[in-house]
Amino acid sequence: MDQVTLQDKKPTGVYGTPPAELAETPEGAIQFSPLIPGSGKLEEQSENSLQGMIVLAPPGTVERRTVIALALRALGPRGSLTVLAPKDKGGSRIAKELKAFGCDVSEASRRHHRICTTVRPSELIGADEAIAEGSPRLDATLGLWTWPGAFSWNRIDPGSALLERTLPPLSGRGADFGCGIGILARTILASPKVERLVMIDIDRRAVEMAARNLDDPRSQVRWADLRGATDLKGLDFVVMNPPFHDGGAEDQSLGQAFIRKAAEALRPGGVLWLVANRHLPYEAVLKSAFKRVNPKAEAAGYKIFEAQK
Repeated sequence: MDQVTLQDKKPTGVYGTPPAELAETPEGAIQFSPLIPGSGKLEEQSENSLQGMIVLAPPGTVERRTVIALALRALGPRGSLTVLAPKDKGGSRIAKELKAFGCDVSEASRRHHRICTTVRPSELIGADEAIAEGSPRLDATLGLWTWPGAFSWNRIDPGSALLERTLPPLSGRGADFGCGIGILARTILASPKVERLVMIDIDRRAVEMAARNLDDPRSQVRWADLRGATDLKGLDFVVMNPPFHDGGAEDQSLGQAFIRKAAEALRPGGVLWLVANRHLPYEAVLKSAFKRVNPKAEAAGYKIFEAQK
């Protein structure tokens, strides 16, 4: 009885925001998603510390297997695990992946999702290898520390590459909105006239890698959702390659929100440098928030704007 009582007192974890109608998250569950600022770190959760875990699985194979392995490791003996995802975003692979870790799996389908339930097996198979595969590593090609699951973690995004080639040397105080692992920030800080650079991203993994990649006293990293309030004012420049997907679906309002936040943060005469996919309709919001908007480059499906407040 005492063992059951102790097990019941252990917390439950949740990764992401599973739809309540598919997997109800218990009240008080600890959030572990790196995309929700303030969440706990699942990779630091000790073994046998959770009684249950609900995971809205990410679509990337390496990231998904790592998250499942971390969740299983954190559970106590026979701790319950529910993993779900849309069928076309990795859901159809979850059962096979759980079985490979040594789990007995029950599977259901609802609302275009696959929902798998299991308990932690007495012996986990291959969990350490999956965790290692999804852990931070130094990428020799990029010359940067990176983390599977972060945006453009194993390559330079073509839009960022175009912006890198187009950016002039910047000066003064500025910010990199959606900094990723620090690819653009590395170029920005190459200018000795840059006095301070605030790097902001909603992904903790990206922020931690950016901090590791840019050991520069002029840089500061923040794990935050830019759609919320910021204290940035009077900046000389903002650089951004804004996201346009939220939960896998295209959301053009994300980039538009980034543009408005940049306008709020810049001083009069301050400059925004923006790269975006060619089809995204940012011109109207740019012209409404800035005095002057200049197209600067277009290539490989991307466009770059310089906008002056």
